[in-house]
Amino acid sequence: MKNYSRYYFLLFVLMFTFGCKSKVANTTKKSASTEKPNILIIHVDDLGYHDLSVNGSKIYQTPNIDALSKQSVVFDNAYANYPRCVPSRFAMMTGNYPVQNGDVPDDGFEMNNVKDNKNFVKNIKAAGYQTAYFGKWHLGSEESLKDFGYDFSFAAGHAGSPISFLYPFNEKKGKGANKKSPIPDVDAVSKAGDYLMDVMTDNVAKYITNADKSKPFMAMFSFYAVHQPLEAKEKDIKRNKEEIKNFDYGNLPEYINEGTGRTKMRQDNPTYAAMVETMDENVGKLLQILKDLKIDDNTIVILSSDHGGLSNDGTNKRHLATSNYPLRAGKGWLYDGGIKVPLMVKWNGKFQPKTDKKSIVMLMDVFPTVLDIAANKNLETNGKSFLPLLQNKETWDDRMVFWHSSKARPVNTGDTKSSAIRKGDYKLINWYEEGRTELYNIALDPSETQDLSEKMPETTTRLLTKLNDWKSKF
Repeated sequence: MKNYSRYYFLLFVLMFTFGCKSKVANTTKKSASTEKPNILIIHVDDLGYHDLSVNGSKIYQTPNIDALSKQSVVFDNAYANYPRCVPSRFAMMTGNYPVQNGDVPDDGFEMNNVKDNKNFVKNIKAAGYQTAYFGKWHLGSEESLKDFGYDFSFAAGHAGSPISFLYPFNEKKGKGANKKSPIPDVDAVSKAGDYLMDVMTDNVAKYITNADKSKPFMAMFSFYAVHQPLEAKEKDIKRNKEEIKNFDYGNLPEYINEGTGRTKMRQDNPTYAAMVETMDENVGKLLQILKDLKIDDNTIVILSSDHGGLSNDGTNKRHLATSNYPLRAGKGWLYDGGIKVPLMVKWNGKFQPKTDKKSIVMLMDVFPTVLDIAANKNLETNGKSFLPLLQNKETWDDRMVFWHSSKARPVNTGDTKSSAIRKGDYKLINWYEEGRTELYNIALDPSETQDLSEKMPETTTRLLTKLNDWKSKF
């Protein structure tokens, strides 16, 4: 009997031991399946690089984004692929330069025929992600979002800007006939007194809160702000009027001549200031939601803008929103005021906060990076994953990138047709129909005031040749 007792005792110990190991293994497997981070992309419309107080604005107060930057990898040489909305957004969503058959997509463009093996959103979805899009799409209909791979969308479609930021949002305030597409969904969930930015943010927060907890989400929130129409809450306009009235601009002129029009040199529009600050408040709300849900440590937050701020007019003198000074020019232009954008990426405990002052990155790199993180996968596109930069493994200080702006608007923003190349510290802009070229050392002259094309003819010729070689492929 003793032998049998000992036998059963040993059998019990072995079964218990292996059973525990099996249970531990299963638990580990379950944990591994939930390790993929959530991804929240916040994309602001028409926000200039210097529209953030962390980047030097003395008028606009953006404490929430400033705090986010301190927790992020911040790219000081981040660029939009185009200085206007549709081509810039096309580049970001497809990971490609916005040049097709020698031309660029423009208003009325329909996003279609993106093959699955070239579609970042569908590949992210295939990696187990829930996908959602909120706000300005401007690349087609609501249906095109579904075709592109988004499970869910809210207030997204053809509209490039709202008819109004004030409820009811699809009714024009002021004079003139409405010529804009309506924004879907928003009026049905709003009431008198509501402000569009707040309504949008509340619905992003609702989605994040109610998302399926068994799998990660990838959500993109594209603000309609701070694009025109310039409309804000009265209390915020009043506060900024007082601040601007008491601000000393010194000898800085209000405008200087540029192209076929003017460049605004002062950030002195109280309504625009109020819009920027409300946008920042709403970014803060979303960051707080992530903390309240205890998912902020496992959520990557990416914040960017589609191009520079509206600081230039043309032959048609228009009401301008902001100034990108000390950067030169703004929306519509290939000077840095038109294409340099804020770009910051936060992942608590994974990406060490820092400012990368050397690497050159583009908006077309964002989704290659997201897919790399989500699925350890790359697609064959012009953009490339900057995950090695986030992990301190590489520096892209000698990267060569290009722009081609064939949709100039000399009447509205004062620019004429041009192309550009940047390689390392040097940037060349070529006004190809005018036969005019300028060369700048961006590291030494970020305001692009010292044209080096005559002093450095060999560099000018070399970069112009590379630019024309690139353009010949389209």
